[in-house]
Order: sequence, then structure tokens, then C-alpha cells
Amino acid sequence: MESLYLLYGQETFLLEDFIKKIKKSFDKLVEGINFIKIDETNVNQLISNIETPSFGFDRKLIIVKESGLLKKEGKKKNSYITSLVESIADYIKDNIDNIKQDNVIVFIESEADKNKLYKVLDEYGKVINFEPEKMPNLVKRIRAISSAYKVEISDYDAQYLVECCGTNLQDIINELRKLIEYAGPNGKISKQDIDILATKQIDSVIFDLTDNLGKKDIKKAMEVFYNLIYQKEPVQKILITLYNHFKKLYLVKYALKYNENIAEALKLKPNQTFLVNKYKAQSNYFNEFELRKILQEFSDLDYNYKIGLIDLNIGIEAVLCRYCGK
Repeated sequence: MESLYLLYGQETFLLEDFIKKIKKSFDKLVEGINFIKIDETNVNQLISNIETPSFGFDRKLIIVKESGLLKKEGKKKNSYITSLVESIADYIKDNIDNIKQDNVIVFIESEADKNKLYKVLDEYGKVINFEPEKMPNLVKRIRAISSAYKVEISDYDAQYLVECCGTNLQDIINELRKLIEYAGPNGKISKQDIDILATKQIDSVIFDLTDNLGKKDIKKAMEVFYNLIYQKEPVQKILITLYNHFKKLYLVKYALKYNENIAEALKLKPNQTFLVNKYKAQSNYFNEFELRKILQEFSDLDYNYKIGLIDLNIGIEAVLCRYCGK
């Protein structure tokens, strides 16, 4: 085990799991003695806590969480934080042997700027970026978890679960637990089970809505829309999500027309590239003129709603029926 860690990134489930393993390496943790918590409110006490002996214990665990020390400062630099970063980085560098002997220090951040402290932690410890996992790894993990409970799920259905629930591992596991419980030992999770039990993210629901619109099945499209309203999804959020979705379909048309990379045009993250084929398939339902008109209608609707000329629910229904029901 290292004595210095910097853990950061969006995949908080894996990050927290890693922290649990570090804690388990200690026989006993007593807060205030051999377990110290540091955040932005007491980060100036970090050095003194490192130097304080862990009375009665061989080592001390110091968790430094969201301290602001590795946050990007932007154009307006905070001179106090900058000075603190310098002093802590220099202290660690100058006292690394003592730190390794008596402490395990874990810096936890949602994002990490590669400042002086980052470079010191990277040189003398271990820096781990917990990025969201890509589809093949997520499918493998879903199948492994299901198998541990003697429940079967195919690669196709595991991928469909990710498409419905997103790539956040904690969200996936929460939904998978429901499906495993429903299937029972020696059971099998199907696409139909996912449709019935899983809580779909709004982006996934908008894909379903657009599929129905593209197929000119207005009845089913409206059922999806009304279900979002029934689930108390804010109508403003629905409008924004619809606008962004159709904007992406338009960008796909543009990328195909000029032979550009679709994933780059849509600014998809590495773990989202599986969406390329879905956006590409849906873009075939509409021509460029239709997509431009839909985007303009949504923009006009937003303006007219803000000045009190139209109800947002009725306006969305009108746009969807007018341009996607032909």
C-alpha cells in the first residue's frame, strides 16, 4: 500500500470502494487519533495533523476531501490557496520519508488540476483517475454481479440496461439489484423486465419518444411524454432535453454530410461512443429542414412560455404533432 494517494474522477462508486479497501488495511480507526478528516474548512491544519503522533497506533489515516487544493483556480487566483498549495507540496517533498513511515494520506477530489501539489503526489505517491467505465467493462461487470446471485443476463440485455440507466456504476447497480431480486435465483433478466422495473434516465426516455415520432406513431410518443409528466419530471427539463436531443440529430446530419467524426461532433465521452449508432439511426427519420424547424419551434416555444403566451405542456405537444406526425 502507498502512503500518498490522489483519487479523483466521476466514477464515485469505484472511488469509494477503493477508500473502503484502504480503511480495511487498518486494524482499527479512531477518529481524532489515527483517523483524521480534512476538508476546505480546516485544510490549513493538514501539516500539523501529519506531524501529530497517532498515539497507541502504528500509522494514521488522513482523508483530505474536496479541500480546494487541487481545484482549478480560473482567472481569479486565490492567493491564500496558492500559498497553501505551495507550502503543503514543499512539506510533503521535504518530509516524504517520515510521512511514509507514519501516515497514509488520501486526497479525494471530484476534479484535479495538475498544479504543484498534483505533481508532488504523482511523483511520491499514486494518482488514480476514476473515469466512467466503457460499455464492454460495464457489461462484464453487470454479468459478473448477476452471476454471483445465480441470475443470468445476456450481453445484449446488459448493454440495454446501461443505455436505459446511464454509465454511472452506482445507478446501474441500484437498478440491477431490483432486477436480480425480481428474477430470483436461477432466473434470467430480460429486456421486458428492464422496461418494467428499471428507472430510465430522461435521455433514454427521449430516445424512446423520438423513435416513436420517427415511426409516425404519435399515440405512443405522447404516451411517453405524458408518462414523463406523470413521473413529475419538470416540463422545462423535458423541453431542454428535447431541444438538445434534436440538436444532436442535426449535428449528426451535418457530420455525415461533411464526413466528420460523429462522436467528436456530439462531444461524446469515451464511454458514450455506443450512442453514435443510436443517434445516427434516429437522424434518418428526419431531413435537415425538419430538424432546423423543430429546433426553431422549441426555441420560440421557450420564449413564448417565458412571456406568458403559451402553456409549456400544450406547446410541446403541438410541436411534436406538427412536425413529427406527418
